[in-house]
Amino acid sequence: MYTANQIADYFIAFSHEHGDPITNLKLQKLLYYAQAWHLALFDAPLFPDRIEAWVHGPVVPEVYRRFKGWAWKPIEEDPEYPTFQDNVSEFLGDLLREYGYKTAYELELLSHEEEPWRFARGRIPMDVESTAQISHASMAKYYKAQIDGEA
Repeated sequence: MYTANQIADYFIAFSHEHGDPITNLKLQKLLYYAQAWHLALFDAPLFPDRIEAWVHGPVVPEVYRRFKGWAWKPIEEDPEYPTFQDNVSEFLGDLLREYGYKTAYELELLSHEEEPWRFARGRIPMDVESTAQISHASMAKYYKAQIDGEA
């Protein structure tokens, strides 16, 4: 298992290498989708860090705090690619092919349409702050259903 910060470093390094700057908002959504799909495909979390259902979608608070100084601007920190097992690097590459071309706003809207974020927020209005956790179980269930064509 890796940390969310290691996965974030991979996404940031990739974005710099490909000339496609990434904001903290987009980074948070990519971390969420990486965790969700890893749970669905491999029955195991990619990282242990908590994901919360914030107003603008799923957020890993520890990673958010690390990059919050960039606000809405692209993250200029230039980390090295972390070392992963080949299957993890392949998984993250596949994830970026699926979600990486979308804007932060598109990813935010997409996450708001999906059950894990909505379920975690419950009756909390969309514009009210929340630290409600998005559970591994809800992510795994929802994305496994996507694989099985049940959603």
